[in-house]
Amino acid sequence: MLAVPLLLGIAATVPSPWHLLLAVAALGGYLAAATAQGWLLSSRRPSFVPSLVVYGGTFAVAGLVLVAAFPALALSAIVALPAGALVIGGARPGTRRDLANSLAQTAIALVLVPAAAYVSGAWESEAVVRATLMAAGYLVGTVLVVRSVIRERGNRGFVAISVGFHAAFVLVAAVLLPWPYALYAAGLTARAIALPLVERRRAGTRRPLRPLQVGIVEIVASTVLVVLAFAVPL
Repeated sequence: MLAVPLLLGIAATVPSPWHLLLAVAALGGYLAAATAQGWLLSSRRPSFVPSLVVYGGTFAVAGLVLVAAFPALALSAIVALPAGALVIGGARPGTRRDLANSLAQTAIALVLVPAAAYVSGAWESEAVVRATLMAAGYLVGTVLVVRSVIRERGNRGFVAISVGFHAAFVLVAAVLLPWPYALYAAGLTARAIALPLVERRRAGTRRPLRPLQVGIVEIVASTVLVVLAFAVPL
């Protein structure tokens, strides 16, 4: 989830050594948040504390250096803090990880698009907006598709929401983005239709659709998007 918005932000501008530090901060923050969730779900087991200190410290140091060099990055807290609070709040024992929690994680990841563009020193507003739009369409769509075949499997209403979102994204891409991106969005829509059909057809058989197979589909989809972003300027 982190690599795609970061790379789209780079593709919308130019590569910079600062992107390495941004990647370190993003990874440290992600691992710290994941560890914090595990710590809360385990009723604050002490064994999580060393990892939490290392990951949190890495995020803090890298983040402070970045904000010192690029003060406007502090504005990312407007999105990251409330979304992070929602994510951590969903980690309480007995709390089901709902759609809002997943979308909050997506919102945090999307901050990496403008952040990567800003630290590059080659900010272009229109390209950044288009890159953020493309990343949002992909990441939100991924959340919906994955839930439609795992947590919401068998829920045809949820599948309809997923397919409807993707169809709308195709229209938006066709109007606002270069045509290859609209074609890519159409491919994502086909994925949103096909995976639930495969899941339903294989349910109860010896070869059910497995999370690993869904993950492979998403790896292919994300790789194609990143290659497209560097090949066709936004």
